[in-house]
Amino acid sequence: MNPGKWYRWVGYILSLAILLLGFSTPFQNLASLPSNYRLFDGQEARLSLSMPVTAQVSVENPDIVHINGLFRYFSQVRLNDPIQVAAKRTGHTEMTLKLFGKVPLRTVRVHVIPQIKVIPGGQTIGVKLKSAGILVVGHHQVTVSGNRKVSPGEEARLQIGDMIISIDGKPINEVEKVGALTESAGKSGKPMKLTVMRRGEKLEMKLMPAFDILDRSYRLGLYIRDSAAGVGTLTFYAPSRNTYGALGHVITDMDTQMPIAVGGGEIVHSNVTSIAKSQNGDPGEKIAHFFREGKTLGNIEKNTSFGIFGKMTALPDHGVEESALPIALANEVKPGAAQIYTVVSGQKVEKFDIEITHVSRQDFPATKGLVLKITDKRLLERTGGIVQGMSGSPIIQNGKVVGAVTHVFVNNPTNGYGCFIEWMLRDAGLMDEGTSSAPYRQAS
Repeated sequence: MNPGKWYRWVGYILSLAILLLGFSTPFQNLASLPSNYRLFDGQEARLSLSMPVTAQVSVENPDIVHINGLFRYFSQVRLNDPIQVAAKRTGHTEMTLKLFGKVPLRTVRVHVIPQIKVIPGGQTIGVKLKSAGILVVGHHQVTVSGNRKVSPGEEARLQIGDMIISIDGKPINEVEKVGALTESAGKSGKPMKLTVMRRGEKLEMKLMPAFDILDRSYRLGLYIRDSAAGVGTLTFYAPSRNTYGALGHVITDMDTQMPIAVGGGEIVHSNVTSIAKSQNGDPGEKIAHFFREGKTLGNIEKNTSFGIFGKMTALPDHGVEESALPIALANEVKPGAAQIYTVVSGQKVEKFDIEITHVSRQDFPATKGLVLKITDKRLLERTGGIVQGMSGSPIIQNGKVVGAVTHVFVNNPTNGYGCFIEWMLRDAGLMDEGTSSAPYRQAS
């Protein structure tokens, strides 16, 4: 046989062997081992590789985790049998797996963290969010003469989504104060000095107001906003820390679709008056109103990819659980039956059955960790599935808080996404950040 052809055939055979190996259960089990693994203090876990070989497991700090019940730096294990990992105290360690004690297979950093419990919410809340500055949401033309119109803001190269955080060196986050400053600058003939945040970058700009001959006042040629309001669902609260988390997703400005930087705000009790049912291609929504005399539940300090967070000043009413439940880390959540807590009428929180149909492996914070399906006939009859305003509804599985509803599938509203509770707890400051394990629309 020609040597070139022989080498080619060897290459084909090796490629096929590697491809088949990649589809084998042992290889997939090994590949599925996360680089970061999180356990609660006192928790045990089983790692199954189903490989018919022996290996050596080395543990950097055996006082933090025991392997197969033993306090050892090195242990010989049969990979056909599950490896028992027991968390003995809080801390960080590395666990290295070597084939025949020599060939490195995988290194896993193990984080043992204190047990965390929270009270699941489900209450519908009104959200009043104040931005950290003045948000530019559009440009408009100012009539400066009979046939001439200009936009001073556009000429100054302010962009939609920019946030004005100071004018002439003074912090600003209230639209009501902009008019007087604009009028003063226009009459003095001096341009306004703006400090602007644009996609995380601070810019210094100048803007000269124009006199509008129609309404006889000076204008910036900008549409601006300083706040947002809406309805969502409280996910959890931790009375011992006076901390809460809600929504499960970021609040964005309705015009710019950019996250709103928090300059203050509050969450309040809200009452669901009716439901616009979801249909394929048309997600429904909760119709709710805030109580003028209703109590404020807490402030808003953060607006992140996983929701809003802050300090709680009053405990919410009408919940399902009075006592705190343990939370499940991301690597504990499994496909199967679960429940969500939410409100569909008035203020009463109710339990509804769902099925978690898919769980994504996430070593680090990321949205859309869960795919869920509404299976409760009562909820389907009343809402048609997931509706806007349901985002933040806590997901409970096997007596543990595992996540929150975040999005609805537009073309199939009985299905949607959820995020892991672990990532919400991290953003709420309840978990160390170093240890945290069809088109759709946000269900806000």
